[in-house]
Order: sequence, then structure tokens, then C-alpha cells
Amino acid sequence: MSTTVAGANPIPWWKEPTKDQWLAWVAAWLGWTLDSFDFTIFLLLMVPISKDFGVPLTEVAVIFTLTLWMRLVGATASGWLADRIGRKKPLMISIAWYSACNLFAGLAPSFWLLLLFRTALGIGMGAEWPAGAALAMETWPQRSRGFMGSVLQGSWGLGALLSSAAYGLLYDSIGWRGLLLIGVLPALVIVYIRKYVKEPEIWIENRRKQRLENREFRAPLFSIFRRGLLFNTFTACWLMASAFVVGYSVGGMFPSYLQKDLGLPTGYVALPIMLQSLMFFLSAMLWGWCADRFGRRMTLMTTSLLTIPVAPLYLLTTDYTMIVVFFTLQGFFGGGGMHTQWPHYLSERFPTEVRASATGFCYHQGAIFGGLVGPVLAYFATEWHMGFAIPMMIGTTVAALSVFVSMLFSPETKGTKMVSDIQLA
Repeated sequence: MSTTVAGANPIPWWKEPTKDQWLAWVAAWLGWTLDSFDFTIFLLLMVPISKDFGVPLTEVAVIFTLTLWMRLVGATASGWLADRIGRKKPLMISIAWYSACNLFAGLAPSFWLLLLFRTALGIGMGAEWPAGAALAMETWPQRSRGFMGSVLQGSWGLGALLSSAAYGLLYDSIGWRGLLLIGVLPALVIVYIRKYVKEPEIWIENRRKQRLENREFRAPLFSIFRRGLLFNTFTACWLMASAFVVGYSVGGMFPSYLQKDLGLPTGYVALPIMLQSLMFFLSAMLWGWCADRFGRRMTLMTTSLLTIPVAPLYLLTTDYTMIVVFFTLQGFFGGGGMHTQWPHYLSERFPTEVRASATGFCYHQGAIFGGLVGPVLAYFATEWHMGFAIPMMIGTTVAALSVFVSMLFSPETKGTKMVSDIQLA
């Protein structure tokens, strides 16, 4: 990837962004990666928390559900703020929020206070994504936006890798409370954002035009349900609901499956999750390149279909080597390839004046459906005595097919130029 400017020598894509553009992308990257750590660490701790408080695993899984559901609240509020006052402040508030909630959860003396603080964490978790994605994608050059958007989203895998490494190395010595307390450290990122990051020029100019033309979008979320955007909004919501069910059918209860159904010790549980998380991140580079080369639709349709045949290979076996190998491979498709496309694809589907609100809502309403996965899988696994493998495989297959079908009705956005012009009537 290279370009030529004013007859000069070709410029590699990574030299095209300015220093300010890199600083903005890194801010979103840090926020998202550490957001992942704070959320995914809980998935590894549900079984020990269940034993410590003497509550059924299904009840602990409800915390997972409520956390995901509250993401929509945080995303809606943050998207509105980001479209009204800028991308930086909502991003800073979100990081402070989810860091504090993880701290309080680690100190919770009762199960119900743990439920309260982890549920509240979902607000900050949801608030981070629309502000961070808008900041990074509005700032980044169009030529490599798909690649860097994928690396940004794929860094969720780095956060999960950090959490699984922390679990494998530290759980036996500091327990589940100590691992939750570590989650306060992301708050340090706020200092970096405040000092080094600037608002996107596209957003600044768009707001100036709104005021100049007396066309301010005071409730940008409502605008995405207007006739001209309604079908686009509907298909984006369908896509994200399906994708969240895929993601949490693949990985949401996988640690519980290894711990409860297979009875594996700490290190054996951590290894496949670490490798899958690493593959999630590494896959972002390939699929981001594919998105820039072949288009967003083709990339998403391909990865959704490839997710399906891999699931039985690690779920219908008790051979540990096969579980590790094929669950890691799933990180390349349903665990990673599909899920690395959201920052650039959703940002390109909506105009500047409603971008944060629209992407935040469409992305996080999917969390409502994803949040149902944990309790539903736990219910069938424990109450129906099915174990986790079959319910996980069914959820993965059906939802991946739904992703594919939704993309048949969704637009291709490759080459979209983000502009400061007001595009909604």
C-alpha cells in the first residue's frame, strides 16, 4: 500500500497519517484494549465466584447478561455526548467509569453488590466504543481505514489475552478479587487522552456548520430512524445482534465449559483462551487488509461462513490438543475475523452529525441479544444436563448464518469519504 503525493516518491500507508492522527488512534486503541481486559476477566471467574458466594452458576451468568445490557445505556448516552460536545470527553469519562466499577466489584462483600457494580461497569464499557471508534475513524486516512479499524477492534483480543494471562499467572495467588482489582489501572489512560489527543477536524467543522446554518441535531439518535436511514439502521442492528450471539456462543461460556464440563485446572483453561485471543488480534491484520482490498461485505460474508464448520471440531471432542488447536483457529474466523470489521464499517454507514449515536446504538443493541447467550447456555447446560458443547455449537451456527443473510441486504462502504458536510435533511 503506497501513494504518490505531488509527484514525490511513493509514501507507505503508515507514513500518511499525521502525529495527531496516530495519537488519536492510540487513545481509542488503549481504551478498547483495556475495556476488553476489564470485561473478559470476569468470564474466567464465574465458576470460582459461584463457589465463593454459594450461588448457582446461572445466577452468576446473569451478571454477564446485565453488564452487556447496560452497554446500550452507556453507548446511547456517550454517542449523544460525542455528537454534541466532542469525542474526547465521553471517552475519558467511560474509561474512568469502567475502571472504578471493576475496583468496587473486587471489593464487594456480597454477591448482590458484585452484581450491582459489574452491571454498572456495562455503562462505561458501552460508552467507550462509540466515542473511541468515532475519534479513531474520523481521524484516520481513508486508504487504510479498514486495516486500522480492524486492528483497533481486534485489540479486544489483546485485552482478552492479558486477562487470560493474568488469570493463569495470578489467580492461584491473588484470587478472583485481586484480578478484578487490577482493573482499576486503565484509568491512567485518561491522562494521556487529556494531554495529547485532539478532536477530529471533521467533527469540529460539522458542528460549526450546524450552528452556522441553524441545523443543530439536538437528538441525533432519533435521526437514524428517519425514512432515508431507517433500512440502513435496521440492517446494521440485525447484523450486530447476530454477531454478538456468535461472539458469546463461541467464547462467553467457554471458560465455564472447560472448568465445569471437562474439569480442567487453571493453566489448561487459560492456554486455549490465550491462544484464541492472540489469534483474534493477529487475524485483524489479514481481514483488515481484505476489507480494504475486496470490500467490507465480502470480508464479513466469508468469515461468517467459515465460522460454522470450525465449531464442531473443538466442541465435539474431549481431546485437549484438538480443543486448543481448533478453538485457536476459531479466533481467526468467528472469534476474530468477523468481529474486527465494526469500527470502520459502522462508521462509514452513517453521516458525521449522527455517527457516534448511530454506531453506538446499532453496535450495542446487539449486546442485548448477546447478553442472553450466557444464561441460556448455562440453563441448557445445567438444568437440562446437556453440557455446554451442544448449545454453544447451535448458537454459533445459527447466528453465523444470520450474519451472512444480513449482509445480503447491507451496503458496501469501501472507499467512503468521511466529510464535514451536513448530509441529513
